[in-house]
Amino acid sequence: MSDATQTTRRTAADLAAALAAGETTSVALTQAHLDRIAEVDGSADAGVHAFLHVDAEGALAAAVASDERRAAGAPLHALDGVPVAVKDVLATTGLPTTCGSKILEGWIPPYDATVVRRLKDAGLPILGKTNMDEFAMGSSTEHSAYGPTRNPWDLERIPGGSGGGSAAAVAAFEAPLALGTDTGGSIRQPGAVTGTVGVKPTYGGVSRYGLVAMANSLDQVGPVTRTVLDAALLHELIGGHDPLDSTSVDQPVPGLVEAARQGATGDLSGLRVGVITELQGEGYQAGVLARFHESLELLTAAGAEVVEVSCPSFVHALATYYLVMPCEASSNLAKFDAMRYGLRVLPEGVDAPSAEQVMRATRDAGFGDEVKRRIILGTYALSSGYYDAYYGTAQRVRTLISRDFEAAFGRVDVLVSPTAPTTAFKLGEKLDDPLAMYLNDLATIPANLAGVPGISLPSGLADEDGLPAGFQVLAPAMADDRLYRVGAALEAALHDRWGGPLLDKVPALEGVAR
Repeated sequence: MSDATQTTRRTAADLAAALAAGETTSVALTQAHLDRIAEVDGSADAGVHAFLHVDAEGALAAAVASDERRAAGAPLHALDGVPVAVKDVLATTGLPTTCGSKILEGWIPPYDATVVRRLKDAGLPILGKTNMDEFAMGSSTEHSAYGPTRNPWDLERIPGGSGGGSAAAVAAFEAPLALGTDTGGSIRQPGAVTGTVGVKPTYGGVSRYGLVAMANSLDQVGPVTRTVLDAALLHELIGGHDPLDSTSVDQPVPGLVEAARQGATGDLSGLRVGVITELQGEGYQAGVLARFHESLELLTAAGAEVVEVSCPSFVHALATYYLVMPCEASSNLAKFDAMRYGLRVLPEGVDAPSAEQVMRATRDAGFGDEVKRRIILGTYALSSGYYDAYYGTAQRVRTLISRDFEAAFGRVDVLVSPTAPTTAFKLGEKLDDPLAMYLNDLATIPANLAGVPGISLPSGLADEDGLPAGFQVLAPAMADDRLYRVGAALEAALHDRWGGPLLDKVPALEGVAR
């Protein structure tokens, strides 16, 4: 294994420690990851295709600045100089932000999302923007207008979605850290199928300013990493109140890094863990359930008390989500009208087209099939005569789901389930069956509807196909630190069992992009 390969396989915490000890430089780290991207990322036709845009010049300039700060003895953030990738739904000054859509092809924002600004202020070089399902609508990253991302464990399989690009970049050792967004599981489900760690923070715990919204009441920015500690480091950096975001919670971020370090000791004495009855059993792959139950045994061995908890309204979560989300998406995407920015297409055979004709032609050419499907669903559900029957009813069921969470957290400290019902399916396998695709979000959606935080970490490889399965932990709102304590304890126990991280088993991929 070359020195560069060894560098890209190190965790973000290890890289930060190496920088602090003077063992390496940010320029060396950044260049090693850029070289890795060149070697394995490729395009939609060859390689992982995790990135839509790589900013080598900007990343190296930021790395040089980091090294200069360190040499001058200036105050540094713990992650200063450690490279990061950013999902292409977050506004980034000077870099294209396309949301995986042709309708925003080439658009370069004049401002940074707050989370991007916090990355830059802390000195993290941004490697580039990662691929995603168009406007975050999908569970496989096959709905990107720029071609699918591939799972590093098997390039013929999906990396999850909508944030498959960020998860694949981390799993393929192209980036030690990444940002994703989670509307119904778009950080956690890709984490499960790629063997990475993904966190959806409490709604409002991380700023949404500069996030191109799909569904305002559901979207949340969060970290994608290879370890629980790395996720805690990145979460603490991007979290906290933002006056630019009206949904931001004006409370301090709990001690996430401290909780992760405490959990890594392996002591969960006094903790009550609730296994959600409705999120296991029928429809779940046998190998996924086997790894889940093995993980429960490890939590018990760490001192936790594991009990069954019923959340009866969760059986309606999928239907509720697929009413609430399209309604909000329909409203949000109305601004892409060909008049202000983005793509503009003139209708053929019309000498003096009206604004409506230009808008129709632009949206027809610029939006993909899945986006059109959800806009139509949302517009219909919000239309006169159907609003109360569909959207209103969905919001009432959403309240019941929140009450189920409240009742459950009155009995236990955290709730757990498999993250996704199955491992990664093959590319193209479910493209013609939207309902089958939607079922991948079965276990992750309730957290978004209630605004509670969740983490997914790898629980092992399923027996049927040797692909990663995920273990999900959910906590009460603003108790994100519980995720990190439980996650780190389970991660430490699993690493002891496996003899190292699960990603040590991922295929090398050298040269696949060539």
